[in-house]
Amino acid sequence: MQTSSAYFHNLLRTRIFKISAGILLVFLLFILASLIFPLPDKVSYSPVITDDKGTVVHAYLTPDQKWRMKTLLHEISPELQKAILEKEDKWFYYHPGINPFAIGRALALNLIAGKRTSGASTITMQVAKALEPKSRTYLHKLVEIFRSFQLEWKYTKPEILQLYLNLVPYGGNIEGVKSAAVLYFNKNPDHLSLAELMALSVIPNRPSSLVMGRNNDQIVAARNKWLLRFKAGHIFSAGEIADALDEPLTAKRLPAPQYIPHLAYKLGRSGDEITHTFINLNAQLKTEKLVRDYVHALAPMNIRNAAVVVMDNQTHRVVTYVGSADYTDNIDGGQVNGAAAIRQPGSTLKPLLYGLCMDAGIMTPKTVLTDAAINYNGYAPENFDKQLNGYVTMEYALEHSLNIPAVKSLRALGKDRFVQQLAACNFNQVKKDQGKLGLSLILGGCGTTLEEMTALFSCFANEGIFIQPAYSLTAQRPQKTRVLSAASTFMVNEMLSKINRPDFPLNWFSTEKMPKIAWKTGTSYGRRDAWSIGYNKRYTIGVWVGNFSGVGSSALTGAEIATPLLFRIFNTLDYDTDQDWFRQPVDCALRKVCGATGLVPGEYCTELVSDYFIPLVSSGKLCEHIRQVMVDEAEKISYCTTCMPVAGYKKLLYTDIAPDMQFWMETHKILYKKIPPHNPDCEKIFREGGPVIVSPAANAEYLIEKKYPEPLQLASNVSGDVSKVFWYINDQFYKTTEARTKIFFTPPEGPVKISCTDDKGRNRDIWIRVKFIGQ
Repeated sequence: MQTSSAYFHNLLRTRIFKISAGILLVFLLFILASLIFPLPDKVSYSPVITDDKGTVVHAYLTPDQKWRMKTLLHEISPELQKAILEKEDKWFYYHPGINPFAIGRALALNLIAGKRTSGASTITMQVAKALEPKSRTYLHKLVEIFRSFQLEWKYTKPEILQLYLNLVPYGGNIEGVKSAAVLYFNKNPDHLSLAELMALSVIPNRPSSLVMGRNNDQIVAARNKWLLRFKAGHIFSAGEIADALDEPLTAKRLPAPQYIPHLAYKLGRSGDEITHTFINLNAQLKTEKLVRDYVHALAPMNIRNAAVVVMDNQTHRVVTYVGSADYTDNIDGGQVNGAAAIRQPGSTLKPLLYGLCMDAGIMTPKTVLTDAAINYNGYAPENFDKQLNGYVTMEYALEHSLNIPAVKSLRALGKDRFVQQLAACNFNQVKKDQGKLGLSLILGGCGTTLEEMTALFSCFANEGIFIQPAYSLTAQRPQKTRVLSAASTFMVNEMLSKINRPDFPLNWFSTEKMPKIAWKTGTSYGRRDAWSIGYNKRYTIGVWVGNFSGVGSSALTGAEIATPLLFRIFNTLDYDTDQDWFRQPVDCALRKVCGATGLVPGEYCTELVSDYFIPLVSSGKLCEHIRQVMVDEAEKISYCTTCMPVAGYKKLLYTDIAPDMQFWMETHKILYKKIPPHNPDCEKIFREGGPVIVSPAANAEYLIEKKYPEPLQLASNVSGDVSKVFWYINDQFYKTTEARTKIFFTPPEGPVKISCTDDKGRNRDIWIRVKFIGQ
């Protein structure tokens, strides 16, 4: 008995060993075969763009020209899983990739019938076949089984089900449940009804004969057959089955969604299978229609395109993106993305400039600037209307978008400092050109995009903090950059939100329900670009109008063309809002200043006004625009402390007027009380406040026709105590003139030295170069 027991024990152990060795050998062979013949599971998907709700709004074909939109696991609803598994593979979660019982049953039935009457493919096997399509042979079936084991080894059951739902054919070039749901029902898979799910589930069995939109009656018949089976098997409730049976099928093949084409192309180049944007499709479609209709009405003015970007100021996300008036317009370049195109910004950068000037302590809203002719080494800017306004406050200069005060302010701030701030706000073209940019950049002499401008203005809605806008969920978390202080931002907001401004469009009347906004307009040189950027607490909206060809239009201005569209968009997206306005920060205070200069009132200031300022930052300089001057009894000459007589003089108050403003006032025939000329017998020689040569331009090159030479103008600005000036050409005396009188001369060829000396002995030299052309 012991011998027999030991024998059987050894026999059992031997058999177990052989079976284990056999299993191990099979496993090792499987691993080796998998290394030699790796699983071909690289699936290319259609790049898909979704809106803020996850709805597909744009899609592209795969490289093999299929609509294969990736179905994510969370989009596979329990109802969809239940219906697919019940119909295709009940034992999916229990078998290792093949179902031996199903295979045996199929073989028996096929042998009895003498032909193929029943299949045994599991969902895993169907995935294997889709990944590696082959003709139906027993050898290929063995390969399919091998691939099924590979799939089960590499993926979880939910992942295999996901692959199946991404690869299942739905007729034509449509593959996958998501593609079918979008292209037949215009829905995501998790939004399909039971009837729609079952209609889709029967198509893969006969994708060439069950064509949605053409064979809907046959699809309904096959659908209802399975629904009744589900009812009998109690897979779904009787109520759900009844509703599904009654639901009509009117679906047909729909064109692939092609919304937000410009943004889709911009983001689709990332290579991501699914790009989740923050676009609000309802707002997008409304804005697109507004832009299309508005631009259509501008066609008689030869204005044919526009672009719009809308940012949510709370989330810093782009919620609307319109690159052109009509993407399908091939005549006027509808495919060009105007929101990303580099254009000249006109005057739209001025709010940033004045904000930086306030943070630098250079000025406050009531600071008085001079809007008078200037010339910086040959650069002589002009205002848009060619007029000069004399004394203006900073807020007036911003509200009226005056060019000359802006150029003066940029020079006072420092061009490099301004460029650095633009670079910090990701102005890419400015970064590239920063070594070439001059003072003209504040008037639009640089390149930027509507995307960049809208992002910049959003910082005014966020207390001066710049946050790079996000276009999609995969965007990198942006860094916060402090561009302006909260105080200067608030002051800019107050100035830009006034409606009694010259850039308020004359033809705009529907403002009753429009939300309160701040906005700035801009018009580029040659009237090629019209800008209007507006914001409130909720949105920042950037509008550009013009022609992609660069052709200008005499009617194209930011105020009259771009702003009405901006107002319409605000009226549509933020109609009748009760949104709060920006509140005054604690580091922004009020003080009384001299109305004539905007400085802290001095001894003789009488007209005071209230002004915002930044404590410990804004200048505390006392106003000295009125000064006491010692003059003789006849008020014909003035004295300094050096030449003041012991008696026979009196002290009078005079307004201290700079030379450029004296020239402006005399040009405009404005009377002012002049300081009498200085005592001619005074032995002190004044070197300060010498004449400024405004014409010709210093360091400029002049081309003059040799046969008919044009004379050049000689003009200078001098201080109020100057009566006469003396002109010299190449150190040779030329003429004596009254102060601020313009004369002309014909220069010699080559380098020319021009000198101007006033009657106080103060001198200024410049050089120009003259070339004669022609015979």
